[in-house]
Amino acid sequence: MDMQETEHLPDESTDRGLPRIANRIVSNPMFDYFIIVLILLSGAFLGLGTVPEISDNYGDLLTLGNQVILGIFILEAVTKMVALAPRPQRYFLDGWNIFDFAIIVFSLVPATGAFAMIARLGRLLRVLRLISTIEDLRLIVAALVKSIPNVGHILMLMSIIVYIYAIVGFQLFHEHDPEHWRNIGISILTLFEIITLEGWVEVNNKAMELNPFAWIYFVSFVIVGTFVVVNLFIAVVINNLDRAKEETLKELQPPVSREELLQELRATQDSLRRLETRIIDYPEDRTGES
Repeated sequence: MDMQETEHLPDESTDRGLPRIANRIVSNPMFDYFIIVLILLSGAFLGLGTVPEISDNYGDLLTLGNQVILGIFILEAVTKMVALAPRPQRYFLDGWNIFDFAIIVFSLVPATGAFAMIARLGRLLRVLRLISTIEDLRLIVAALVKSIPNVGHILMLMSIIVYIYAIVGFQLFHEHDPEHWRNIGISILTLFEIITLEGWVEVNNKAMELNPFAWIYFVSFVIVGTFVVVNLFIAVVINNLDRAKEETLKELQPPVSREELLQELRATQDSLRRLETRIIDYPEDRTGES
């Protein structure tokens, strides 16, 4: 083989070295901190762009800053894909990576014409990248997603309670206070306002002008609706948060190596041999004693 042929051969050490370098960059904690700083800067640029004086005087500078940050985000995605070589498609097996990639795609849409709103939305969604970058925030989101089925049951229970109280409230107070109890829809809105503990004292005082024992209705609803149901919702979320932490810890545990399995197998074989020896010697010991 001559020198010209060898010059065109691929450098296997380079092919292996580039993913290794990319993996070191991605796994470095400073890399995550750098991305967090960029996300915060992107959010700051969005906020500064809403100030007319700053937008008029430094609009071009803010646009340049957003473009530089977008370019770094693109390099980040490419680096993560290279780190997964020779199968970079595994990048899209992670839902958070898909989320980050979608934000990049939205940010690449031209901010003119019919797609201007999509481009603005893409820039705004960059702030949400804090969730995918910070592990604790990912745990919280995972817990919330896992809580959806149980939360649905809690919301169903809350809807039944609100509906019953709304009908009772309409029948008791709609003539005396039509502003808050005019029909079933307005009654439900009034009860949702009471759940927030905002302005319910005025509604209670208005009802007590009709009946001095009307406070029983409002206090019972506040106890059931606010303290019981809301705390039940919080308990479900915390329970799922603990489960999400346990699953994350299991994923972080390194897989058992072949050597460790062989060591456990040898230890088990030794234990079986000792047990077999004791079983064989046991009748002889009993005969000697007799």
